[in-house]
Amino acid sequence: MDKLNITETILRDAHQSQAATRMRLEEMLPACELLDKVGFYSMEVWGGATFDSCLRFLDEDPWERLRALRKALPHTKLQMLFRGQNILGYKHYADDVVDFFVKKSLENGIDIIRIFDALNDPRNLEAAIKATKKYGGICEVALSYTTSPVHTREYFVKLAKEIEGMGADTICIKDMANLLLPYEAYELVKALKAELKIPVHLHTHDTCGTGAMTNLMAVQAGVDIVDTALSPLAGGTSQPATESLVATLKGTERDTGLDLDTLSEAAAHFRKVADRLKADGFLNPKVLGINVNALRYQVPGGMLSNLLNQLKEAKAEDKYLAVLEEVPRVRADLGYPPLVTPTSQIVGTQAVMNVLFGRYTRVTKETKGLLKGEYGRLPAEPNPEIVELVLKGEPRITCRPADLLTPELDKYRAEIAEYIEQEEDVLSYALFPQVALKFFQKRKAKKYGVDVTHQDKDNPVHPV
Repeated sequence: MDKLNITETILRDAHQSQAATRMRLEEMLPACELLDKVGFYSMEVWGGATFDSCLRFLDEDPWERLRALRKALPHTKLQMLFRGQNILGYKHYADDVVDFFVKKSLENGIDIIRIFDALNDPRNLEAAIKATKKYGGICEVALSYTTSPVHTREYFVKLAKEIEGMGADTICIKDMANLLLPYEAYELVKALKAELKIPVHLHTHDTCGTGAMTNLMAVQAGVDIVDTALSPLAGGTSQPATESLVATLKGTERDTGLDLDTLSEAAAHFRKVADRLKADGFLNPKVLGINVNALRYQVPGGMLSNLLNQLKEAKAEDKYLAVLEEVPRVRADLGYPPLVTPTSQIVGTQAVMNVLFGRYTRVTKETKGLLKGEYGRLPAEPNPEIVELVLKGEPRITCRPADLLTPELDKYRAEIAEYIEQEEDVLSYALFPQVALKFFQKRKAKKYGVDVTHQDKDNPVHPV
């Protein structure tokens, strides 16, 4: 077997998972020279929630962040996470927006685009895969891992083969809730390696305390690449620690070849960053604990905190256990969607409403949209009684949802013509119109020294 390759997540998923995506560019750049020396397969630096967080909370242009990281990491492949037809937002976008976003991501410095769909609907991956190949990027497609009566090992192998046929360069097992247990990881990786001609990449978390074991068993089974995080932001809801795996494999046939001294020096920098995040209240010690509820109810760490917040606002924190028990029932009713953005929010909110007001007496428009097919094809046929109750005979969508969308780029471009300073601005606005508009107004104010911000009553700006 060849050496194991490592994708380092400290600049994206590690701080997204542990510290609400609040690491700033100025805290990343001082460590980049060291990180660039390490010899990682890639560094995940962009995508996921980083784009939203830059605009909404950090007063940073996400495109400028990417360009700065590209310059600071000249010898390392840069990777991003891309939600298929959702791009980095929470709804489906037209194909012209997907195509242009991929083009600009690659032009600004991304090498590898990891594309996933919350429902594992290959139709929602098509446009992003085509665009990545068209513009010369490395196309890594992820299987959103979950367990259910339909999500068998055979299901994932079949899906992976279909995705390989669509042009993927790498297949990633995306285990967002740390549900892939060590022995199943071994069997799944073995099965994928036997059927695929392309590399297999494993992404897991340590929410349930099994992440490092899952990684090690996958390594034994021949996985090509794994995601890890430098120790100051590793463990808990983040990835298992990079240094621990590098040390474990040293001197074996899967030796990563990475230097522990260099990793330790880089970790020393991020320890100070973690201290700042803790002092500012973004790094909650709770995210570092082991939470076996994720295994029992399949609820990822971020979804747990959302549920708690919703119940707190409703002054119904005593209903927490009842909601956790309702989540798997709602998930079964809705056709067993994997619990990852945006389906985790849809299932979680519906479970809260079911417990507070009675089962399906109130239904969110997102639950209705999921049942209708607006998000894509569900992994299994939903409960027919719930479909009838919610849709009341309305027809369900059977085509690729994006086929119902007309091109959008020109419309977005016209809406913000007065604020455009770079081509990428139209994409920032397309994904997060209210947040981006506020950012553009602040940018213009700084440039011309005048206050041009305003509150649009029909389009209120999100509170920071």
